[in-house]
Amino acid sequence: MPIEIKMPALSPTMEEGTLAKWLVKEGDEVKSGDIMAEIETDKATMEFEAVDEGRIAKIMVAEGTDGVKVGAVIALLEGEGEEAAPPAAKKEEAPAPADHGKPADAAVAREEKPAAPASAPAATPAPAAARHDGDRVKASPLARRIAADKGVDLSGVSGSGPNGRIVKADVEKARPGAAAPAASAAAPAEAPAAAPKPAQVPDIPHETTKLSNMRKTIARRLTESKQQVPHIYLTVDVQLDKLLKLRAELNAGLEARGVKLSVNDLLIKALAVSLVQVPKCNVMFTPDQLVSFHRADISVAVSTPEGLITPVITEADSASLSSISTRMKDLAARARDKKLKPEEFTGGTASLSNMGMFGIKQFEAVINPPQGMILAIGAGDKRPWVMPDGTLGVASIMSATGSFDHRAIDGADGAQLMQAFKTLVESPLSMLA
Repeated sequence: MPIEIKMPALSPTMEEGTLAKWLVKEGDEVKSGDIMAEIETDKATMEFEAVDEGRIAKIMVAEGTDGVKVGAVIALLEGEGEEAAPPAAKKEEAPAPADHGKPADAAVAREEKPAAPASAPAATPAPAAARHDGDRVKASPLARRIAADKGVDLSGVSGSGPNGRIVKADVEKARPGAAAPAASAAAPAEAPAAAPKPAQVPDIPHETTKLSNMRKTIARRLTESKQQVPHIYLTVDVQLDKLLKLRAELNAGLEARGVKLSVNDLLIKALAVSLVQVPKCNVMFTPDQLVSFHRADISVAVSTPEGLITPVITEADSASLSSISTRMKDLAARARDKKLKPEEFTGGTASLSNMGMFGIKQFEAVINPPQGMILAIGAGDKRPWVMPDGTLGVASIMSATGSFDHRAIDGADGAQLMQAFKTLVESPLSMLA
């Protein structure tokens, strides 16, 4: 019997993907470990390896197909000694019973009896109840958003995900309003609310670009972040002169090793050490608990042609600057080539976004859920500055703004983190100790 090759879940958040390219064709022999296809997820284009050995009997999904659901059959693989005929024969045998007298009569009877369809709704509450955890319906954030747009009551939707979890496909199949008459009666004021209509394109010469999976995910996650996470913003001005001097000295010593530190590398280190010094900010908020992390993994925003992605520098608080620099260059290069592995861009305890290279003096970044904070770095430039001896001089000053999830981090704790970051940058040798 042919082996079904299914669309894999290549990242924790992946529900569908694009089958970008087939690297095999029908009739090809494959063995475990062979690269069969390239699949575009919401974050990267990844290679899909064969697990079993055999011959490609049939490709079910053409390359370039968007929106292929996780778990959908994309190809059939024949093992040794198998032929393509048996699977085809089974497909032909399936409708055969309908030609015999009794099954045909049964089919007609089902069509003629009006009571049979009426019994279907009576059976739907059972799977819905199985999906409840207490009084909460298990559903993905995307499924909840689509349900709200379509006016679908999730309590009457049967979930096909793990443990009965409702996913996007389940909501798209549901009929708007079919399962929620009671809710509309109880709250008639909400009935007029309708899904927002897409903006009408003006009659101006233009071109359109199809949204990539990454861009769709960015739009969804940032919208959810601003709608669901109460942001608080705290800004400090930081003197950079000592950090710039230390960077020049370190680069002179590392030149023989081919390592060149960037200012961003030192700021990653400073943020990581700050999070360890102020652990109340190295947290993640969940509906029923606050998770406190014992190390600092920093997600660093990298701009790619497809959109923003955040590769993670793990254990940045204890890593050497040369290690941070080397890893960051490698991760950024592979991020732009869409070659990152899922574990390289998921996780992270906090994020850093630097727009100083574009001359942006200050900005407020959007938190990357479920993280509790993100640090926005502006450009360093010469400004009038009061020196430690009280005299007025000129110094290299940078503005840094922390965005904090106010559900998890109090303003005073956020201020303490920003003060710790400022101290480390202005006395950079202390973060190397």
